[in-house]
Amino acid sequence: MSAALLLLLATAAGVSVASLYYSQPMLGVLGADMQAPGSTVGWVPTLTQLGYALGILLLAPLGDRFDRRRIILIKAGALVLTLLASGLAPNMPSLLLASLGIGLAATMAQDVVPAAATLAPTSQRGRMVGTVMTGLLLGILLSRVVSGLVAQQWGWRSMYLLAALAMAVLTLAVWRGLPHFAPTTQLGWPALMRSMLDLWRQHGALRRAALAQGLLAVGFSAFWSTLAVMLHDQFHLGAAVAGSLGLAGAAGALAAPLAGRVADRRGPEIVTRMGAALAAVAFASMALAPWLGATGQLVLIVAAAVVFDFGVQATLVAHQTIVYGIAPEARSRLNALLFTGMFVGMAGGAALGSWVLAYAGWMGVVLMASVFALAALGVRCWPQGGR
Repeated sequence: MSAALLLLLATAAGVSVASLYYSQPMLGVLGADMQAPGSTVGWVPTLTQLGYALGILLLAPLGDRFDRRRIILIKAGALVLTLLASGLAPNMPSLLLASLGIGLAATMAQDVVPAAATLAPTSQRGRMVGTVMTGLLLGILLSRVVSGLVAQQWGWRSMYLLAALAMAVLTLAVWRGLPHFAPTTQLGWPALMRSMLDLWRQHGALRRAALAQGLLAVGFSAFWSTLAVMLHDQFHLGAAVAGSLGLAGAAGALAAPLAGRVADRRGPEIVTRMGAALAAVAFASMALAPWLGATGQLVLIVAAAVVFDFGVQATLVAHQTIVYGIAPEARSRLNALLFTGMFVGMAGGAALGSWVLAYAGWMGVVLMASVFALAALGVRCWPQGGR
């Protein structure tokens, strides 16, 4: 795989998955413009994450059955249309429907990652998948920075329209630069779904990876889905500041290639435990906030975001290394199962985070994230037994 192709795959993963997160820093501005309460606005990121989870489960396995290049191009086109629909939405119901569509179409990122695993030599798979994941993670984190700034300067609709333009340009680049992929199975869609159930039953390593990553995702999503509202209410800070905190988490993107290299050399199991432990410590550290002044609290949030993002992303890359090694001919289906678990956690974290923030405050969100991260660490440390 050439450096140019690796860069294209990393960019495609990042730009597509960024669509899931543009809304988070804009929720305060969006709610005011739509005259919608926070409980309603909270469904925008929730439905986006839920659509992504459904798309991974129902659509991503098709990468084993059809040419991944064709699937990626179809989803890229659909993502352009759904982003346009969001930017032009006349009311909340239409925006919520478009948000669900964004989640479904953004699963092209989960076709790009198995494509990289397929093109990479076995001895370098961890590193190359880690590089593509760096692009994906930078897309997640920098999307919040960009959307916060754009929403504050030009309004939330401008962000969706700008994102649609970026996706259109990327679609052309993918059409020109991505090779074709031979299908690895002739199973029809119903048989693919059944085979996923068989894979889930047969491989304990897959179940553990999906469960642990899903638990980490609950706390991760709860933090980022409620951060903008908390900063607005407690510190009177706008969308640009909420988005700029994504830069703190960008350090987590460094974990992807590093975790891939460590997994290649020392095995992925140790990386999963270290990553989950880092996330748990970082979430718990934010409980110190009541004893700090306003500036100290913001510094603590930034530092915690750096550490837990690093831990969560390192764990994810290690889990991918584990899962992709189970059955190479079923990588799209294995990837679908892993990320379905993760994004069910993401959707649950967005919904639970909004509810906990409303009834238990920010410290309630911190406690919830800490408990779920500790549960993920427990899954990774529990004796494995049979596989």
